[in-house]
Amino acid sequence: MSPNQVKEILLKLKKENVASVAVCFLFSYLNHSHEEIVEKCIKEVWPDVYYSISSTIIPEFREFERLSTTVINSYLGPKMKQYIDNLHQRVSSMGIDVEPYITQSNGGVMSISSTVETPVQTALSGPSAGVVGAIYVAESAGFNNLITYDMGGTSTDVSLVMNGTPEYTTKRKVCGLPSGIPMIDVHAVGAGGGSIAHLDNAGALKVGPESAGADPGPAAYGLGGENPVVTDANIVLGRINPTHFLGGRMTIHADLARKVISEKLASPMNMTVEQAASGIISVVNSNMARAIRVITVERGYNPSDFTLVAYGGAGPLHAVSLAREMNIGKVLLPPNPGTLCSLGLLTADIRKSYVRTSMMNYDSCSPDAINDIFRNLMGEGQDWLDTEHVSSENRRFHNVIEMRYIGQNYELQIPVSSNTLDMEDIQALKEAFFKEHEKNYGYFNPTAPIQLVNFRSEAIGIVTKPGLSTLEHKTEDPADCIIEYRDVFFDETGFINCPVYDREKLGQTERIEGPCIIEQMDSTSVIPPKAWFLVDHYGNIIVTV
Repeated sequence: MSPNQVKEILLKLKKENVASVAVCFLFSYLNHSHEEIVEKCIKEVWPDVYYSISSTIIPEFREFERLSTTVINSYLGPKMKQYIDNLHQRVSSMGIDVEPYITQSNGGVMSISSTVETPVQTALSGPSAGVVGAIYVAESAGFNNLITYDMGGTSTDVSLVMNGTPEYTTKRKVCGLPSGIPMIDVHAVGAGGGSIAHLDNAGALKVGPESAGADPGPAAYGLGGENPVVTDANIVLGRINPTHFLGGRMTIHADLARKVISEKLASPMNMTVEQAASGIISVVNSNMARAIRVITVERGYNPSDFTLVAYGGAGPLHAVSLAREMNIGKVLLPPNPGTLCSLGLLTADIRKSYVRTSMMNYDSCSPDAINDIFRNLMGEGQDWLDTEHVSSENRRFHNVIEMRYIGQNYELQIPVSSNTLDMEDIQALKEAFFKEHEKNYGYFNPTAPIQLVNFRSEAIGIVTKPGLSTLEHKTEDPADCIIEYRDVFFDETGFINCPVYDREKLGQTERIEGPCIIEQMDSTSVIPPKAWFLVDHYGNIIVTV
C-alpha cells in the first residue's frame, strides 16, 4: 500500500466523522517504519484527529494484545483529552499555577501532556493509588509485606506487596479486552457495601456482584432501596451505627434494613433477621477471602506472612473477621481509611515504562547485547524525565527481563539487579528464573532451554513525600473515649453489649481488648471477640487477631 492510498483511507474515515484512529502493523515491534509513514500521512491530511501508534504505545510482540491496547488508547483519547483540558482550565482559573499530574495504573503519576498521549495507562489508576497509599502508611508502622484490602461501595480490590514493592502485571483486561500496559496487580471482586444479597434459583444465599449503587443505595438510607445489601446487614447486626452516619450528617433507618432482609431473605429461608444478616456477612467475607487466595495461596504465598491493610469506607468493618478466616495475624487500619487513595496520589512518584521485544536464547545471550537494549530504553526514559522536569539526583530506573522456557506461552518477570550486567548477573538471572518458576508452577527444569523475550525499563522520578501527622497525646484511660455502648452481633457469641469508641479522641494507646466498635466520620472499625488493638504514634490502629 502506498502513502497516497493511506491518505485516501484517512480522508474517507474523516468524512464518516470517525473520532480517533488506531494504527497497528503486524511486525511493528521489530520495524516501526511503516507505522511512522502512516503517522506522517495522518499529520498531513487529518492533523486534528486523535491517533495512537502501536509502536509508541506498546512496542512488543503478541499482535492481538498490542492492537487491543492501542485501540483502547485511541478510544479513551478524545474523552480523556477533553476531561484533562477542562481540568487544566479550572485549575488555572483558580489561580493555581502548578501543573496538575494524573495518576496511572502502575502506581505513579505523569504530567497532563503525557497522559493525553497514553490515557490507557490510567485505566485502573484508582485502585493503584490506594495500594501506594497503603504502602506509605504501613512503612511508617514497620510493615513491608502487605495484603492491601480496599472495600468500597461496589467492589473490593486486593493486592500483594513484598518488601514494600507491589506486584505488577501486564496481563490485565480493561472492559474485557487485554491490555499490555504494566500496572499494579490489583484483583477485584464484586463485593462492597452496596452489594445486593439475594437467593438463587436453588434457594442459596448469594451476595453480589450486582450493587445497589449510591442511588437508591441500601434500604437503610431511606432513598427507596428495595433490596438488602451488605450495609443493611451491618446495621441490623449493630456494627454500623443504627441511627446516623457520616458523623451525624446522614440519618439511618434501621427499621427499613430489617424489613427488606426479613421479606427478601429471612422469611424465605425460615430464619431470624439476625441470622440472615449474619449469613450476608459470611458470604461476602467468603467472596473476599477467595480474592485474597488468588493473590497469595494460588501464587505460592502464605497469607500468614503478611499484614492486612484495610481501607475504603467498608474495609475496616470486615477486615479482622477476614484476617481470621485467612489466618492473618495483624491488621492495620490507617487513620483515614476512606481517603487513603488520596494520600496515595500525594506520595506517588513520576513513572513511565518502556519495553522492547528481543527474543534471545539464554545460552547464547551476552551481557553486551542486554546492556545495549537497556541503554536505549533508559535513554528514552531519560528524555522523558527531562520533559517531566525531574532533577538528575531524583532519577531512578527499575529494569526487568521477561523470561520463559522455550515453547511456553507466558513469561515471568525477573528483576535486573544492575543497570549494567556482567556474566555473574546473567547467571543470577537463571537462578532467579528457576525460583520464580517454581513459585508460580511448582517446579523448574534446570536443563530445559530458557528464552529472554521482553526487556522493560521503568523510568522513575522521585517526588517529595508529605509528612504523616502524629498523635500528640496518649490515652491513659480508654473509657474516656467511649461514646456509648451498643448491642453488636457476632457469630460466636450472639449479641454483646460493646463499647463504641470515638477514633478522633483516641490517642496513642496500649492494648485495648475486643469486642468493640470504633467510629469515625469516614469509616467504622469492628474489633470482634478474641482480638485486641493498640494505636501507634501515627494514629494507625494495629489489630492482633
